[in-house]
Amino acid sequence: MDKVLVDILGLSTNPASGGAYALILREVNGSRRLPIIIGASEAQSIALEMEGIKPPRPLTHDLMKNIITAFGAELTDIIIDDLRDGTFYAKLNIDNQMIDSRPSDAIALAVRYGVQIFVAAPVMDEAAFIPEDEDEEQHQPPPSPAQVNPKQQHHQPPGKITRLEQLNLQLKEAIEKENYEKAAALRDEIRKLELRD
Repeated sequence: MDKVLVDILGLSTNPASGGAYALILREVNGSRRLPIIIGASEAQSIALEMEGIKPPRPLTHDLMKNIITAFGAELTDIIIDDLRDGTFYAKLNIDNQMIDSRPSDAIALAVRYGVQIFVAAPVMDEAAFIPEDEDEEQHQPPPSPAQVNPKQQHHQPPGKITRLEQLNLQLKEAIEKENYEKAAALRDEIRKLELRD
């Protein structure tokens, strides 16, 4: 089967979509994009892993990875291999055994293992699009809060705390309390502040 290597371009949401997210996959050796609609919890699981945010207790996909590893198996790659009636289907390649999966779960595991994501060529041909303006998608994303080094922050007089430091502390607290919606909002606010500097 011909397959196309892709990576994750990003996640986007629409308030009118009822909590669903669009996961956008980008063709590595081409210009096509493949949007896949996924649920909020799967989007959150993918985003947290991509941001390097580790919750105090394992999420479902962390648990799945732990179970796979405990049995001495390894995920080698995933493929989105079919599109029927507007629904995408995927497979996990675990020790050369192809296991059925939803694309959102497969991708959540792929980011945890750091493995390649493929799309079957016929699926890409049918569902992908070429963006009108690629220039706006070529920028690098800003560093995540988990990558911010407090030692690199502006020096403040003792006893003073910057807005950025305050937000980072609130982010850490939200993660510890497993309030991921608040953590995502704080992460976005931190990014805005970092872009201004």
